Amino acid sequence: MDERIDGTKVAVLVANEGVEQVELTEPWQAIQDAGGRPSLIAPQPGEALAFNHLDKGDSFQVDRAIGEADPDDYDALLLPGGVANPDQLRTSPEAVAFVRAFFAAGKPVAAICHAPWTLVEADVVRGRTLTSWPSLRTDLRNAGATWVDEEVVTDNGLVTSRKPDDLPAFCAKMLEEFAEGRHPAQSTSVS
Repeated sequence: MDERIDGTKVAVLVANEGVEQVELTEPWQAIQDAGGRPSLIAPQPGEALAFNHLDKGDSFQVDRAIGEADPDDYDALLLPGGVANPDQLRTSPEAVAFVRAFFAAGKPVAAICHAPWTLVEADVVRGRTLTSWPSLRTDLRNAGATWVDEEVVTDNGLVTSRKPDDLPAFCAKMLEEFAEGRHPAQSTSVS
């Protein structure tokens, strides 16, 4: 990955338990390797417990609780997957508002696997084309999106992928979109 995002501040939004570890760690490392500055945001301060599918993984220090995080302080948003992760985030009004703020400001967003569930709750997928873990297909279509089964999809600053196997393509496209910065058409999709 040759894309540079020097100094770009990336909010990485996760639940305090349930994020898929590899979908957190690989994009995080790609952001750092490209000169970006990731920050782990979660509903509660302390730690976020990751999972390797259904098995407990490592814990990661939360940089800011979502109530203390201002979307204006970040240039881009990463939403890792894991089944429990977005399922918890979409029930948090603060998390949903945080996500919506990135779309309203036209900032790039990257979401992998089950993470688009949070996008559905934020009502930012209508009229967009995206991908996800296959079980979200109907939820995304019902929310007004066009779902496709592709390794990585980009739609006006929104990057989505299906699963951990897609991480190389996801990380490359994520960095490209983060390097481009704001996408004015992104904000027109917020209802």
